[in-house]
Amino acid sequence: MSAHPSRLRAWMLEGLSDMARHQQGGQPAPESAHRGQRWWRVMCLTGVDYFSTLGYQPGIAALAAGLLSPVATIVLVIVTLAGALPVYRRVAEESPHGEGSIAMLERLLSFWQGKLFVLTLLGFAATDFLITITLSAADASTHLVENPHLTSVLHGHEMIITLFLVALLGAVFLKGFLEAIGVAVALVGLYLALNVVVVVVGLWHVATASHVVTDWSTALTAQHGNVLAMVGVALLVFPKLALGLSGFETGVAVMPHVQGDASDTEENPAGRIRGTKKLLTTAAVIMSCFLIATSFITTLLIPAQEFESGGQANGRALAYLAHEYLGNAFGTVYDVSTICILWFAGASAMAGLLNLMPRYLPRYGMAPHWARAVRPMVLVFTLVAFLVTWIFDADVDAQGGAYATGVLVLISSAAIAVTIAARKARQRGWTVGFAVISAVFLYTTVVNVFERPDGVKIGACFIAGIILISLLSRLARAFELRVTSVTLDDMAQRFVRDMSHRRIRFIANEPDRRDIAEYRDKIQQIRADNDIPAEDDFVFVEVTVLDPSEFESGLTVRGAVLHERYRVLTLESSSIPNALAALLLHVRDASGQRPHIYFEWTEGTPFANFLRFFLFGQGEVAPVTREVLREAEPDRNRRPRVHVG
Repeated sequence: MSAHPSRLRAWMLEGLSDMARHQQGGQPAPESAHRGQRWWRVMCLTGVDYFSTLGYQPGIAALAAGLLSPVATIVLVIVTLAGALPVYRRVAEESPHGEGSIAMLERLLSFWQGKLFVLTLLGFAATDFLITITLSAADASTHLVENPHLTSVLHGHEMIITLFLVALLGAVFLKGFLEAIGVAVALVGLYLALNVVVVVVGLWHVATASHVVTDWSTALTAQHGNVLAMVGVALLVFPKLALGLSGFETGVAVMPHVQGDASDTEENPAGRIRGTKKLLTTAAVIMSCFLIATSFITTLLIPAQEFESGGQANGRALAYLAHEYLGNAFGTVYDVSTICILWFAGASAMAGLLNLMPRYLPRYGMAPHWARAVRPMVLVFTLVAFLVTWIFDADVDAQGGAYATGVLVLISSAAIAVTIAARKARQRGWTVGFAVISAVFLYTTVVNVFERPDGVKIGACFIAGIILISLLSRLARAFELRVTSVTLDDMAQRFVRDMSHRRIRFIANEPDRRDIAEYRDKIQQIRADNDIPAEDDFVFVEVTVLDPSEFESGLTVRGAVLHERYRVLTLESSSIPNALAALLLHVRDASGQRPHIYFEWTEGTPFANFLRFFLFGQGEVAPVTREVLREAEPDRNRRPRVHVG
């Protein structure tokens, strides 16, 4: 009866995430690991997110800026090419393994404040990526429902269609990530080709109907007076167009899939960095051209009332033009292409999630072991996407604020990270330039938060959820043996070899003055408390806690003889009980004997001492060491002995 569940479990946990393989314990990926794809193919994976925003961006721009939509879009393009693009090209240099700006900022802070800061950024990243999945699927269902051939049949079923599309996306990733890249290449190629046709036809109609431009310019002048006023208003409404900046974070998140040079190493993947820069630049230039052209033709050719909620161009401006000027046959082909790419836009977001979360949460001890495997994480993200879709009732406009907030926070953090990196590198010009870019994105983020506070509220929910689940997971794994390796220097090995011929006794000592009286008094106390004969000798073990917020780490043991008579092993770790348990198990395996370790009871209440252990790696050392040993070694006859007096 258990064979089927075992097969299911093995299939679910088969392999680690393709993107996480590059960083398990900081070791290079094995020879069999994914070797990468040409940069333009990976660009298509990023592009399904970035380019798919053409499905709704022109309509959002028209609603936000009205007649000023083309001018505001030009501001967006300038910010894209002069701001976001240089920032993320630098991020690709500084963080070439797909961690993005989060890893750059992680290095600035240590201990728990660093972990909480990263968890906060991961919350905004989750907001960005998950809302990308749900918003794009919702817009795909809108295009499907609004098609003239299907609207009578499908109207009112947007929720079911959106949930089906999200589930279908999850199924693709359960099958395998590499298949996703092949699908992305086909979708992006077809979608961009169809958009070229729509743009060319739209520009032809603008050129042949000269009154259209005249009417637009006259109305624009009547509304805003002069060019300076237009630019000023465009700068004010620009933050509402921030959805057009999506795609950069996923561009660096999928970096591990960019094929590098044969000479690339994990420390210096120069070819991968160069390919990623081409990816980012090409995508930004293509998108900038489309953004300007599409905002121009949609503003001039579509009546303003059609952009409003319930209008035929709401959330589908280019599809409206495709049906209006090229007929329903071409329009239907365009709808199908748009639906497919919007549905698959979630692929790059899912790839970003599968890259980021396994890189941080398991390493912090803030996720179960299975969080490193692809399929369980795909199921988790798909279920969360179902929940978000249900909460927002599959409404595109309702999710826009949360999406823009996630995008802008990540871009702002990236701009700040590269500013700091340039300053550390003593690059004065780049430092000033990136500081200006940071200020622009911070302004945009703040304006967006004030105008659409629902976005930061949704982001806060994701952050609170991630932090709560992470802390509960860390609590559940508190007694797990989390030392990845134990290395003894020559002196420490000599101590172990010497003790292996008789009973091995360690004394856990909290180093204080480390004078001769400290060690003499400690031995006398341990002998008296445990009735140990005078002829038996001891080795002291002293652990120094470095960063208690770290979860997994290697252990280096150094031996020394102090005051010409006391043998001392010194260790550095994030947790005293874990370090002691790992040492005892290692000595048992190396010597073939069960070692004994002696403690004093710790003063204070057990609950307060447990919190000290959980947060600072020390506290109730004796019982926690015993508990770690109990979980690591279920056989009582082989378990090292713990004595407390």
